[in-house]
Amino acid sequence: MDKSEKLALSLSGLLLVIFFASIVYASTARNIDVPTCITDVEPFTSDTLFQTGPERYELQLLARMWAFAPSTIRLPAGSTVDLYVTSQDIIHGFKVERKNLNLMAVPGAINYMQVTFDEPGEYRFACHEFCGAAHHTMSGRFIIEEAIDEPEITE
Repeated sequence: MDKSEKLALSLSGLLLVIFFASIVYASTARNIDVPTCITDVEPFTSDTLFQTGPERYELQLLARMWAFAPSTIRLPAGSTVDLYVTSQDIIHGFKVERKNLNLMAVPGAINYMQVTFDEPGEYRFACHEFCGAAHHTMSGRFIIEEAIDEPEITE
């Protein structure tokens, strides 16, 4: 083996170790959640929002041509949301602005991530995968308010 080939292989191996160590560090020391694919649950066919505890909610979000259901979600500030995303038809993306949340909505699979909305305001979400002619209409929003009587979802 040539000297330059050995050097290239050594550098490649070193980079793999650095990337792997970075992922382990981010998930353990920095407590950054890694999105998860749930394989033992049947994909849902309708949207649902329900409270599972004090300031704790579960949202089942359904992506479909060319909309999210629900498109508007109202929650109180300080809410933690267990977010489950799936698709009814083709692969879509789901990204929430101002949050480190980026999931794929895949038909037949459920992706999960937990997000906490500490500050009141509007957090828009959109599809980040080109899904057809009306892709630009595929968006929605979380409305986080100081105090609300009842969380709600609207189309």
